[in-house]
Amino acid sequence: MPTGKHAPPSRNLAPRLAALNAVAAVFTRAAALDWALANDRGWAALTPRDRAFARAISSAAVRRVGALTAALDSLIERPLPEKAVRARMALLCGAAERLVLDGAPHAAVDNWVSVLDADDQTRRYKNLANAVLRRVASGEARAAYDAADPRADLPGWLSARWTAVYGESAAKALAAARAVPPTLDLSVKPGVDAAALAAAIGAEVLPGGTVRRREIGAVEHLPGFEAGDWWVQDYAAALPVRLLNPQHGDHIADLCAAPGGKTLQLAASGAQVVAVEASAKRMKRVAANLDRTGLAAELVTADAAAWRPEAPLDAVLLDAPCTATGTFRRRPDAAWAKQEGDIASLAQIQARLFDAAFETLKPGGRLIYCTCSLEPEEGEDQLAAFLARTPDARLSPVTHQDLPELAQAITSDGAVRTRPDLWAERGGMDGFFIARVTRR
Repeated sequence: MPTGKHAPPSRNLAPRLAALNAVAAVFTRAAALDWALANDRGWAALTPRDRAFARAISSAAVRRVGALTAALDSLIERPLPEKAVRARMALLCGAAERLVLDGAPHAAVDNWVSVLDADDQTRRYKNLANAVLRRVASGEARAAYDAADPRADLPGWLSARWTAVYGESAAKALAAARAVPPTLDLSVKPGVDAAALAAAIGAEVLPGGTVRRREIGAVEHLPGFEAGDWWVQDYAAALPVRLLNPQHGDHIADLCAAPGGKTLQLAASGAQVVAVEASAKRMKRVAANLDRTGLAAELVTADAAAWRPEAPLDAVLLDAPCTATGTFRRRPDAAWAKQEGDIASLAQIQARLFDAAFETLKPGGRLIYCTCSLEPEEGEDQLAAFLARTPDARLSPVTHQDLPELAQAITSDGAVRTRPDLWAERGGMDGFFIARVTRR
């Protein structure tokens, strides 16, 4: 925060100051970016346009931290002192505005120099910032930014892990996909004209029916929001319900249901759905989504591992808690809030939920296990261990007929592994592991 005798930043500086505070919170306290922005003391006074600007700067700085650092390092002869954290974050944000957002040079440089000058912690670096930010978008700095390995934008442990699991080329592709802002994907209620909606909002209809728009914008202002004609759901996140193939009248449980996209899909199919969620706060969001869309489901706030239905179920969908590394293109800041040890801890929870979900099935019942993680311990390894310890379970392989538009995501044993770098020309997708199991 600004200190000393200097006056508070002007309105022109305010969005940049909010971005700086948020980026510092992400990298020094592992805070969520949206939370850090919303809780900044100047946030309430910002106009919608300035809020969008602050979010754009901070998101760009977090997404491309490695490449931006490479550009800055090419211009700074001696590294800043270790304690000069805020000054480094300001330079990172300024470079993001210039290189990623292609901000106007004069406005970007002058305003970031003013931000530094308004703070006793950073004032001594204002001349350095002036010199560096004037040159950061051209010449040697631009070349360093363009040449940077996209894996440098990741925490070191995650870069090493993806390289070991997927190989260098694929790991670079995964990191590059994370560096690109995500699309807005909508799942449409049955009976709503997806093509007409796509035409109205400047979008396209993907294979499988998802409506995709390249820019997210203010979702609540799009046509059909108030009427409940659609809900926000990534293309890959909609696949588990498609592969479960719910039938009208099926008794189906959606375990770990929040925020509710899959519950809405199941309810829209005509199935009798019970949504189970441990968090009462998150369950309110499921209820709100059902209310807006006019769909119905029974809501049960309970631990999914302990919950049991009154009678065995036709089907269960388990979207298990996970590290969510497959969604880092939507939440680039989340990579900095994770630890490698989280994978093993969550894998234990997933195994317990997998067993519990299977116990609720009637003979011949079907189960979808899925996670939005790219880590094998939360997907492929989890499935193999479950099948090894569960004699009554068998894998029901996904075929090209089930998923004709995405055959490359079907694994050799019939599970599904989507990745953010798939369909790059169409805007990518979240990373998911999906397996379909039946009870003998």
